[in-house]
Amino acid sequence: MELEDKLYDEITTLCSEGDELVDNSKYDDALTKYRNALNLLPKPVEQWEAAVWIYTAIGDTYFWKKEYETAIHYLFNAYNCPDGFSNPFINMRLGQCFFEANNSSKATEYLLHAYMLNGKEIFEHEDEKYFKHLSSNVKL
Repeated sequence: MELEDKLYDEITTLCSEGDELVDNSKYDDALTKYRNALNLLPKPVEQWEAAVWIYTAIGDTYFWKKEYETAIHYLFNAYNCPDGFSNPFINMRLGQCFFEANNSSKATEYLLHAYMLNGKEIFEHEDEKYFKHLSSNVKL
């Protein structure tokens, strides 16, 4: 099933606006855009591929706000949507959130899954502490 073109365009426009707001550190305004996009999806929202990237954007925004538990909630929503579990970015960001929330075993689990899906390059633009954590807990 695919979204109607008009609806898809409306959702992608809201998400693009949200992305621009995140780039300018206007996280709460970005969250409003992403939630508006999410609310446009027909129920159940989890059936749509768009839900993966909207939930990921929301979780990622909470990561930047340093609200890691909330980020984990939304990232798990993304993880449980179509193909979310095999998305290296979702796995990496989950691992990072667990790391920041002081859950070392869950951090290792999701960081390793990201590494297995995409290799070391998934960590290329991230703080080196995450790859150090992974490599100190798992023989790579």
